[in-house]
Amino acid sequence: MRKTVAICLTLFLLFSADTLRAAKKAQKSLDPQKELKDKINRYLSSYRSDGQRVRSASRLQTLLINDSLSTIEVIADNHFGERVFTPQSVEQIYSSIGSLLPDSCRSYGLTVKTGGRDIRDLVSNRLRRDPDEKRMWGDIDYQGRPWVSNASLPYRVTNGLQNRHLSLWASHGRYFHTRDSVWKWQRPSLFGTREDLFTQTIVVPYLIPMLEKSGAIVFTPRERDWQRHEVIVDNDMPQTRWSSYQERDGSHAWQQSDSVGFAFHQGNYIDGENPFLAGTARQAETVEHRRNQSLVSYIPTIPEAGRYAVYVSYQTVAESIDDAHYTVWHQGVPTEFRVNQQMGGSTWVYLGTFDFDEGRNEQNCVVLSNQSRSRGIVTTDAVRFGGGMGNIRRGYTTSGLPRCLEGARYYGQWAGMPYSIYSSKNGEDDYGDDINVRSHMTNLLAGGSCYMPDTTGRHVPIELALAVHSDAGYTRDGSHTGTLAICTTYLNDSILGTGMSRLASRDLADELLVSVSNDIRKKYANWQMRELFDRNYSETRCPEMPSAILETMSHQNFADMRYGQDPNFRFDLARSIYKALLRYISRMHQTTYTVTPLTPNKVRAELTGKGEVRLSWAAVDDPTEPSAKPSGYIVYTAIGKGGFDNGHYIQGLQTSYTIEIMPGELYSFRVAAVNAGGESFPSEVVSACDVPEAQKTVLIVNGFHRLSAPFVRDNAAEQGFDLEEDPGVTYGRTAGWLGYQTCFNKATIGRESKDGLGYTNDSLQGQFIAGNDFDYIRTHAEAIAATQRYSIASCSAEALETNEVYPTQYNMLDLILGLERNDGYSLRHYQAFSPMLKEHLRIFVSHGGALLVSGSYVGSDMQMPADRRFLEDVLKCYGEGVNRDSLQRDTIAGLGTTFEFYRHLNETHYAATHPDILQPVAPAYSAMVYADDYSACVAYDGSDYKAMTLGFPFECIKSEQKRLMLMRGILRFLLQSL
Repeated sequence: MRKTVAICLTLFLLFSADTLRAAKKAQKSLDPQKELKDKINRYLSSYRSDGQRVRSASRLQTLLINDSLSTIEVIADNHFGERVFTPQSVEQIYSSIGSLLPDSCRSYGLTVKTGGRDIRDLVSNRLRRDPDEKRMWGDIDYQGRPWVSNASLPYRVTNGLQNRHLSLWASHGRYFHTRDSVWKWQRPSLFGTREDLFTQTIVVPYLIPMLEKSGAIVFTPRERDWQRHEVIVDNDMPQTRWSSYQERDGSHAWQQSDSVGFAFHQGNYIDGENPFLAGTARQAETVEHRRNQSLVSYIPTIPEAGRYAVYVSYQTVAESIDDAHYTVWHQGVPTEFRVNQQMGGSTWVYLGTFDFDEGRNEQNCVVLSNQSRSRGIVTTDAVRFGGGMGNIRRGYTTSGLPRCLEGARYYGQWAGMPYSIYSSKNGEDDYGDDINVRSHMTNLLAGGSCYMPDTTGRHVPIELALAVHSDAGYTRDGSHTGTLAICTTYLNDSILGTGMSRLASRDLADELLVSVSNDIRKKYANWQMRELFDRNYSETRCPEMPSAILETMSHQNFADMRYGQDPNFRFDLARSIYKALLRYISRMHQTTYTVTPLTPNKVRAELTGKGEVRLSWAAVDDPTEPSAKPSGYIVYTAIGKGGFDNGHYIQGLQTSYTIEIMPGELYSFRVAAVNAGGESFPSEVVSACDVPEAQKTVLIVNGFHRLSAPFVRDNAAEQGFDLEEDPGVTYGRTAGWLGYQTCFNKATIGRESKDGLGYTNDSLQGQFIAGNDFDYIRTHAEAIAATQRYSIASCSAEALETNEVYPTQYNMLDLILGLERNDGYSLRHYQAFSPMLKEHLRIFVSHGGALLVSGSYVGSDMQMPADRRFLEDVLKCYGEGVNRDSLQRDTIAGLGTTFEFYRHLNETHYAATHPDILQPVAPAYSAMVYADDYSACVAYDGSDYKAMTLGFPFECIKSEQKRLMLMRGILRFLLQSL
């Protein structure tokens, strides 16, 4: 029986094997290339690019073997083209696929394609020995005067982005959902923000200024000004309670222009209403000499002192000049601009952002002259101060938010764009309109320029468009999602406005992707370089010049946002984007470039005893950029309460400058580094005052440099940012916060609901939040100088810690600590009292020096035994925790008065949300108390020295009058005078 079964089984197996062989033979006869296809497919699906994470495995799409032509085409799917190709990787791919070919085909000409292109063509020009000239500008270059230039700059950019016009925008904004008839955000509320808000915090305070400091003229189709107030001055409303329009005629009088112009009306604007077609404009013939000039003055009534963007408008006519003279007067300082009126008329043209005083006066205004180097016509229309609130009505309402938080569609209408530009969906889909209008505005402005010669437009030579987003997906494993880039190369016959290959856009996306990913990885270790998508997106399809979308990171991913909410990371990210654009544009024009230097540090202002102040600083190296070295410096000066001037250029490598000052006047300074590529961000402010009859001198030391994300929760169960525990510190004012994160449950990742990880309420929606302005030495100095009894010097704590300044030379030291502390989650290390700073203070008081210290974390940042001993020995106090006052009152009593301080988030001044409770160590005593009677200040009236320590920042006192009065009392106590 067993033998019979065995025989049957053997016969069955033989039959099965024969059947299988027959089936394979039949299949092979149907597809004789299957075996080769399988080999190639396995290779493609397993292929990995070095240093890049492409999430989708590639597959073979088509294999074409032409025996008569002796060619083989391997066509991979589009995912294969999402890689960054190098000459080496392409050679390796060709070699590897070639080795898979049968002997009979080894001599055939092999082509490997993806997305309809040979992968050789996907190697960026930045890596090619012989660049592809079809994706470069070649002889095409704009040689005329720029759209806008600052004529008051004390230096020239010669090797940066001078005369380069760029279009740049931050992703999304509030829009009207027509179907539901409500205003909505475009992206979900996560981790305290939304993409609609978050990307602005990269673009507005960092990226645009970096590009402009490198010489670029940046157009953005969204309102850039984080200012809720708006004042318009126009010839059609010459005198109102808000503005004054004045003409003064010289040899050529101002006359009515034939062109229509802007006119403002109260209330909201409806869809289709164009304010730039509702009014009139003025014009005058030009004159050569100033003595014959005619002037127009635009004098606003500024509702609240602060920073305001200034926009001008005019008409471009047949005889328009290219150097219209505008002067912006801001806090008594004149800054001159030249505007090329031969381009970009009938819209808002940005000049700059300036500090203005409250009220109406000629020290805060804009003046236009008809003086010009050439004969022609200068035109003038309205001038706008401040970004303002959204005033475009959709349905029955406006957004109710500042204009800068709205989508581009509404700014496009306010900026006078034709309806077809800002509403390509005919008013039926504002979401789609918002996406399209960014490119459409760019094309309209660039039309007729050398970069879009065959298109009707406004002749602005915009040569590049970039959209900055943060929607790179998310990971569930806690890793970084990283950066990806997007371009569109396969539409519109694969060419751009001048006939250039759309592969120029891929080169741009490639440059951005590689630059950002590599720079972040070098500085912050873990970061993913993601895909390079070639897809049909409006923001990369529609522009008629090279364009890209940069998905910087993922707003949905906590690991990414853990970096992204830190202002230092945003600076580094923006600098990487700026450098990528600089390299790309230089390559497109075959020019060299220099990277702008970093901000100087260790700034100090010391009195020489000869009616002079010696200002000193130190250069900061950028180890990743050899060219980013200073070749000079700009010293900016402000006198009293006046604005900062346009700067004094100091050529060479010297890092000090001596300035003669008027006795009794308070001078404030900041320093920027410059080179051929442009200018750095300015340093912190230092101040000095020389009072000849003074017997004592005060040294003010700024130790508040912290920039930080909010309090980070990150453990086994929770993730997110706790703004109630600590809102963090931004670089100046920010528009980036939506509200407070309410769900920290890691188990609910991915849910877009109130119980989803990262969910955030909208309690801060529409609010600007003040941050670190780096100008608090000036605030303290103003209060001290008001007594007219003491001379003042000042420095950064960095200068003290490196022994550039010796406190023992002074009678009193005023240490500003603000919100400085070692929080444990900032990407850079901060500390209220560094070891060297503590040592200097010990030595200072041992010599009998008087000491004033103020800050929110004087006690709570000093938890180690040695730190507590320092507090007790030197400051004569100890920390008893944070004052949380259940009623969150913002009053403090002491020194014979009661005053309010900035305790709650606001747009005027950074807030001390959790000030310290400081208790005295005998014989010291409590000199001030919070509203709940906990000690807010400790005073030590010793025979050896005197000290006063505030558990809150002195500069957070709201009333200037109270600050002056309190400082007078503090000085009387510490210096035993007055």
